[in-house]
Amino acid sequence: MVGPLNAADRPQERDFLRAVFESLGAGLFVTDTSGRVTASNPWARQLVGRREDEILGRDSHDLLHRQADGRKIPRDQCRVMAVIDTGRPAEGSDGFYLRADGTTVPIIWAATPLMRQGRVEGAVIVFHDFSLHREAAEQRATHLAALEELTERLTMVAEISAVLSSTLDVPKMLHRLVRLLVPELADWAAVDLHDPDQSPDMRRIAVRTRDEEGRADDLLGPLPALLETPSSSALVRVMRGSKPLRLDADDPSRGSEQPLAPAHRELFDRLGGHSAVVVPLSTRRQVFGALTVGRTGDRPSCTEAELLVLADIGRRAGLVLDNARLFDRQRHVAETMQRQLLTPLPQVDHLQMAARYQPAQSAAEIGGDWYDAFLLADGVTTMVIGDVVGHDLQAAAHMAEVRNMLRALAWDRQEPPSLIMRRLDEAMTHTSDAPMATAVFARVEGPEGGPWELHWVNAGHPPPLLVTPDGHACFLEEGHGPLLGMNSALHLGLDWPDARRELPARSTLLLYTDGLVESRHRSIDAGLAQLRRHAAALAHRDVEDFCDELLTRIDPSGDDVALLALRIPAWGEGRGGDTPQPRHAHSPAAADRAAPGSQVEDTPVRDTS
Repeated sequence: MVGPLNAADRPQERDFLRAVFESLGAGLFVTDTSGRVTASNPWARQLVGRREDEILGRDSHDLLHRQADGRKIPRDQCRVMAVIDTGRPAEGSDGFYLRADGTTVPIIWAATPLMRQGRVEGAVIVFHDFSLHREAAEQRATHLAALEELTERLTMVAEISAVLSSTLDVPKMLHRLVRLLVPELADWAAVDLHDPDQSPDMRRIAVRTRDEEGRADDLLGPLPALLETPSSSALVRVMRGSKPLRLDADDPSRGSEQPLAPAHRELFDRLGGHSAVVVPLSTRRQVFGALTVGRTGDRPSCTEAELLVLADIGRRAGLVLDNARLFDRQRHVAETMQRQLLTPLPQVDHLQMAARYQPAQSAAEIGGDWYDAFLLADGVTTMVIGDVVGHDLQAAAHMAEVRNMLRALAWDRQEPPSLIMRRLDEAMTHTSDAPMATAVFARVEGPEGGPWELHWVNAGHPPPLLVTPDGHACFLEEGHGPLLGMNSALHLGLDWPDARRELPARSTLLLYTDGLVESRHRSIDAGLAQLRRHAAALAHRDVEDFCDELLTRIDPSGDDVALLALRIPAWGEGRGGDTPQPRHAHSPAAADRAAPGSQVEDTPVRDTS
């Protein structure tokens, strides 16, 4: 009996298998146990660029297997040869074959041991050109890296934007900016500003290095003036509207005709480095300064992408600087208006008065706080403290309007404070666009030499504080009525009740605005308790010292603050043989009531009349 025939023994089967071998859409090599090629298909010969006679009988590893750069690979590291030795299949995507023209082609491959009758007689290697797949993978990796870099840059820009918008204090903002830039984008950074309204000189505001903190602090301070003469200096070119400029360590030696030329030379000499980028801090209308970031050591120069990020940071910083100057001008105008409206205090008998005005620390907080004191037609001294709703230049203008209306109404008729307040409310509603306001209007009544009585009304304002000479302090809660500008407008029909209180000899009456007792970090109840405690402790002080020390101890921040204090004399002062103080409608204005430009910023006004 004849056994079954192998496919290879049947001619038709052999032809079929050869057709499959030749037509297979992948390269195919067959090797013997030594690694010599015994068969190859057309795809394999095409992929390696060789004829059949150049491949057949040749050692596949020695002929074809290479590293990406064409260097040979040790035979003991060849995974295809290991298939023959171990009899276990293997595959990979990190191999390269050497083409006849000397180039390499990346391949993805699979090798299987060739088994006959249970023995390994060689290997079958199937492979594809992997260049397209590899390029796509590399492209995806490149895109992913670019996205990650972009995300990092966007995160940094977001952090910088938050820093830039966190404060209008320009030096503080710029110091925070350079702390974010170093070491993220630079090994050192410096910011130079120019304010032609203040000085022709430039000024270095901030310097930061990645090394020891404070090492470059002596680089801060004035720089030479920005002259109109032509110059090749990078700093001058940027300040005159140039785009961001790249700067090599040798570049600062040029442009020596311009006094500003050494500004960058000093940075390179002190902080080192091989390159820098100078970016304008600007808007479309104006260049405010320049940001310089430097690179040292092996760190490469800024890329084009990094240059775009720095340019964007420069534009954002320029907008913030523009806003800061706008707010500063607005603050200057509002503060000047308020200071010029602060009243010289009257001198009446032996009554002693003192006043303070402390402007807000931020232009956005400048508002409508005011105090007033003057003699009425009947000889009575009046005291006013008030606050118009709002925190801007318009609030300051409305404050002036309300103040002048109250003065005119109080002078026009000798009426109780409640009627004056009612007429002021109606006038605000029907003849003014001023919004709501709070105020205390008080008459200090009494014969010459005392006793004295306070006759007042309160339109939604914090209550006056009365401090006796023995240190007892109490708030005068009576006389409360609605805010000004609300009752008549809404037809509420509410009234302002008159209140009276005897003022003890040598006592102190304090009128104040809410900025003294209220802040973002403290409730008004806590602020009132603190005010009463400190005022009681200061009862024995001279009225001028009383105001100064009160502001020092409470240290109000944020909103503007106005104080008006009255010290009552001992009974009998100004009567009989005691020479009374002359009655003046107004004392001369104190020298420090000048506009804020002539004063140290945030110094309280002191009326020493």
